[in-house]
Amino acid sequence: MTGASIVWFRDDLRVADHPALRSAMNSGPAVALYVLDEESPGIRALGGAARWWLHRALEALQDELEQLNVPLVLRRGAAAAVVPAVAKEAEVGAVCWNRRYGGGDRRADTAVKALLRASGVQAESFQASLLHEPWELTNRQGGAYKVFTPFWKELSSHDFRHPLPVPGAQRQAPPTIPRGDRLEQWALLPGEPDWSKPLAEAWTPGAPAGHDLLDAFADDALDDYADARDRPALPATSRLSPYLRWGHVSPFEVWHAIGRRRREAPGGSASFASELGWREFAWHQLYHHPDLATVNLRREFDAYPRWSPQATNGGAEDDGDPGLSTEAGLGTEALLGRWQMGMTGFPLVDAGQRELWATGWMHNRVRMVSASLLVKNLGVDWRIGEQWFWDTLVDADAASNPFNWQWVAGSGADASPFFRIFNPVTQAKTHDPDEDYVRRWVPEFGTAEYPEPCVDLAETRQAALEGYRSLPRKQS
Repeated sequence: MTGASIVWFRDDLRVADHPALRSAMNSGPAVALYVLDEESPGIRALGGAARWWLHRALEALQDELEQLNVPLVLRRGAAAAVVPAVAKEAEVGAVCWNRRYGGGDRRADTAVKALLRASGVQAESFQASLLHEPWELTNRQGGAYKVFTPFWKELSSHDFRHPLPVPGAQRQAPPTIPRGDRLEQWALLPGEPDWSKPLAEAWTPGAPAGHDLLDAFADDALDDYADARDRPALPATSRLSPYLRWGHVSPFEVWHAIGRRRREAPGGSASFASELGWREFAWHQLYHHPDLATVNLRREFDAYPRWSPQATNGGAEDDGDPGLSTEAGLGTEALLGRWQMGMTGFPLVDAGQRELWATGWMHNRVRMVSASLLVKNLGVDWRIGEQWFWDTLVDADAASNPFNWQWVAGSGADASPFFRIFNPVTQAKTHDPDEDYVRRWVPEFGTAEYPEPCVDLAETRQAALEGYRSLPRKQS
C-alpha cells in the first residue's frame, strides 16, 4: 500500500466544502472514484430525469477535478465489489467518503468499510450532506422527532461549521490509476426520442452553476422570499433543490450564504432557513424509517381505500372505488394518465405537470396542489405519484420525495391534516391570480381544446373524507 487515497464520490458532486476530498488530498496523492451502483440491495435505481442530470453532473465534476489534477475513475456495479477492487488496483492506503443516510446506502457503506479494513486499507467517512447527523438529534424520549416545529427549534439552535475551501491542486496524481468506464457507456442520456432538450435549456448541472444560483438568490431574491415564494409565475424561489440533491452545493454553504443576509432580510432568511430545515427533517425520517418510500409511517392509513395497479389485477381499466366515481365516467387508471400528462381540466395542476415534464422541476406550491388532487380527489395511492415524481424530477431524492408525498397523503410525520384538501381552483386564484403561470404552460387554456375537469371536486372531497373517517384508530 502507498500513501495514496481514493475519494469515493456519491451524492456530493463538488470540490468545495468536501471533507472527504480534503482529507484524501491532505494525506497524499488522491484519485476520485464514482460508482454507478444499481445492484446493491436497497439502492433505488435513478429515474430518467435524474440519469440525465447525473451524466451532465459527472462531466462538470471531471472538469473541476482536472483543475486539481485529480483523475476521476468511473465504474459500474455493486459498491461492495467495486470499491475494494479499485482500491487494490490503485494500491491505495485509504478510501474516504462523505456519509449517506438511506437504509440501502448505509448497508452498502458498512460492507465496503468492513472489506477495506479487512484488506488493510483505512476507511474513513465524514459529515457533509446534512447539517446534523440523524442519530445525534433526539426528542425527550430519546427517539426520532415526529413533529417539525420542535425538531427545527432544536436543530436551528446549533452552530454549524463554516464551509471548507477548495483544496489546492495536487502536484502529482497517484502512481497507479485504474482504468474506468467511459461515461457514454452508461447510456444515462435518453435515446430516441430525445426528450432532454428542454431540461438542458432549463438547467446547467454542476457546482459552478449551483454556486452562481445561490449567490444570485441570496443577493436578489431572499428579501422577498417569504412573501413571494408561493407565486409560481414569479422567479421568487431559489431553484437550488437539484443542486442540493446532487451535492453541487452543501447545506453548510447555503446556511452561511443566507446567514450573511439575516440582518437585511430577516423574514426571507428565516423562511428559507426553515425550508432547509424541512429537508433535514425529511432525511431524519428516512434514517429512522428506511422504508419511507413504500410504507405508511402512520400504519392506520394502510386501510385507506386508495387505488393502485396491484389492486386491479395488473392495472386493467377500472372505475376505482365506487365512492370515487366521476361524472366523466373515467376509470382511475385513465384519471392517473390525465394527471401525468397535465390534462385534468384543473389549470394549475395541468400547468405544474407540464412544467415537470418539460423541465424536470415543479414549483413547490403547485407540487402540493397536484399531489393533493391525485391522492385525495382521484383516489390514487400516494406511492404511484411518488414514483412518477421520482422518474421525472431532477431533484428527487430518497428522503424528500417520499416524505413530502406522505405529508400530503396524511400518512407521514407531522403530516398535513387529512381534511386539508387543496382545492386547485381556489389555489389558482390565490397564487396565480393573473393566470400567468397557467398560460405559460397550458397555451390552450380558455379554448375549446382544453378539457373539462375530470372529477367533481366536492363529490370526491366528500368521498375522501368518508374514507378517512372509516380508518381504525391510530395504532402508533
